[in-house]
Amino acid sequence: MAGKFELKSTSNGGFMFNLKAGNGQIILTSEIYTTRAAAENGIESVKKNAADVSRFERREAKNGEPYFVLKAGNGQEIGRSEMYSSTAAMENGILSVQNNAPDAGTVEA
Repeated sequence: MAGKFELKSTSNGGFMFNLKAGNGQIILTSEIYTTRAAAENGIESVKKNAADVSRFERREAKNGEPYFVLKAGNGQEIGRSEMYSSTAAMENGILSVQNNAPDAGTVEA
């Protein structure tokens, strides 16, 4: 089963998306965009930037849990992961984004 982007509207009239792996697990969450077109551009940016491992910024939350942020060429954040239990799990999450994002379709959530 292939990955997919789920595009949805938010309670305040914005739009956001989640990238889900083939198993249904959310592997990347976007910011909230003001327009649908901006969210769709964000999806295209994830597809384009996911192949470049240097676009992934590895971070650590205050509680020590690792997570990552995917950035566009201009340095703007286009998505972030969940918190992971280990660095190895986070690295697997990055690989999952790289494997799923380029060919993922978009569905309404």
